[in-house]
Amino acid sequence: MIARELRGLISDAIEEATRSGEIPTSGAPDFVLERPRHKAHGDWATNAAMVLSGTTGRKPRELAEILARHLVKKACPPAGSVLREVEVAGPGFINLSLDRDRVFHELARVASEGEAYGRWDLGAARRINVEFVSANPVGPLHVGHGRWAALGDALCNLLEAVGYEVSREFYLNDYGTQMEVFAASVEARYLELAGRPCEFPPDGYQGSYVVDIAREIMDEDGGSLADEPAEVRRAKLGERAYGIALSHIRRSMEAFGVRFDVWFSERELQRDGTVRKVIDDLLERGLAYEHDGAVWMATSRFGDDKDRVLLRSNGAPTYFAADIAYHLNKMERGFDHLINIWGADHHGYVRRMQAAMEANGYPDRLEVILGQLVNLKRGGEPVRMSKRTGEMVTFDELLEEVGRDAARYLFLTRSQDTALDFDIQLAVEQSMENPVYYVQYAHARICSILRYGEGRGVELKEGAPSLDTLRLLESEEEWDLAMKLFEFEELVRDAALARAPHRLTRYLEELAAAFHVFYNRHRVISDDAELTSARLFLSRCVLQVLRNGLSLLGVSAPERM
Repeated sequence: MIARELRGLISDAIEEATRSGEIPTSGAPDFVLERPRHKAHGDWATNAAMVLSGTTGRKPRELAEILARHLVKKACPPAGSVLREVEVAGPGFINLSLDRDRVFHELARVASEGEAYGRWDLGAARRINVEFVSANPVGPLHVGHGRWAALGDALCNLLEAVGYEVSREFYLNDYGTQMEVFAASVEARYLELAGRPCEFPPDGYQGSYVVDIAREIMDEDGGSLADEPAEVRRAKLGERAYGIALSHIRRSMEAFGVRFDVWFSERELQRDGTVRKVIDDLLERGLAYEHDGAVWMATSRFGDDKDRVLLRSNGAPTYFAADIAYHLNKMERGFDHLINIWGADHHGYVRRMQAAMEANGYPDRLEVILGQLVNLKRGGEPVRMSKRTGEMVTFDELLEEVGRDAARYLFLTRSQDTALDFDIQLAVEQSMENPVYYVQYAHARICSILRYGEGRGVELKEGAPSLDTLRLLESEEEWDLAMKLFEFEELVRDAALARAPHRLTRYLEELAAAFHVFYNRHRVISDDAELTSARLFLSRCVLQVLRNGLSLLGVSAPERM
């Protein structure tokens, strides 16, 4: 890995300069290695000397000169073969230019590793549970749920790519008041369809989907439940409605290409007494107390702004109590770390849950990602209502209109902590203005080139061409394309650790742009057999990285468009 190798060389240079007494001992600095914006500044650049200046008191330019000498001695010919040139610039930046042959060897590694290119072993098989979407099973998913599904699944893919063992989990909040209201709402619509008198609950679910669920049940049983005793009828309708709502959610996720390893039910925790056992245990350990007829947890001892109710004065446990039981259940299943993806409206809930985890012996084990909502647009104009129902646009409706690939990709084009404007018209456009089309088109274009070459009898070898052949890649566009490829590995690692899949969409668009520039300025297949071989190989490397990146996003890589 070019970037990792360069980091190692810089760290070695700092260590050697420290050992020789040329710079004071200061420990290992946390320096930055990055691609410079201007090509005149080399292929990579580092601020290591400037960071060292802050801890040693020496001028950064002097430190840069010292480190540069060690880098030249170790990494430039004749002693090394990684760098062609090391230059000190500005107040103390160190610009690094790569040896061309080293670049060609790295290209060969891209091809040889194939689908494994970009993978790391950072996780050392540590187990991470990622809980996402977790919509209440009382109706269809909204567009925001789709964003969390895309984010959660892509994050899981990234974590797996860097070596973690990941479990995808959907938490079903299927117990309590909202389920009772849902059952009452379906019952009222069911009785209406049966021509029986009924009163719709004042706080009931008003959406037309409730009528659809009631009609589906009636089509199955012919309306026979209308004659059941009220209590029996509501219980049966509630259970049937829950099953239908859950099956709709499952189908939505399957259509979106998201597979959950676990669908965890809250009511199982409630019915087997686990929630009450957790409350009793907290009382016994002095972490909870009784006050005004309720039971409170002393979360303020662990950084929360106030204590929280676990058991109401009427004897009913709170959602917070159930959530504590649920998260402790996760830890009992052997996970090393928990990641929850929640909507921004849960902001005030984060600290209390982390306090509860710390109180139970799991500090810093719960990580919460908060996401902003999605603003639907069509041609720049806001879309608030479904044309079909006149109500909220559901996730299923959006998916039906724009397709899985466009939805997943566009959901991931912005950081989760910013609101996302999703333009439906742009999502379905087959134009270079549509970012997912732009990236997929680059992949399909390369496939087309390979088919064209095969049709002309060009030999497509599995391995890399000879070094002499690869040295024919000497144009600025070819070099830029190769350099962009080498950013992929670092980007995968950084995106996983920063929980930032959106960085991958930006990178893929930049890689596609670099390929389109190369393609528009150079003939890949020409009468020069050796140059054709070199350019086809470079194109195949781009194809592989595009495919790897799209796979991490859960987006297809079409061979024809």
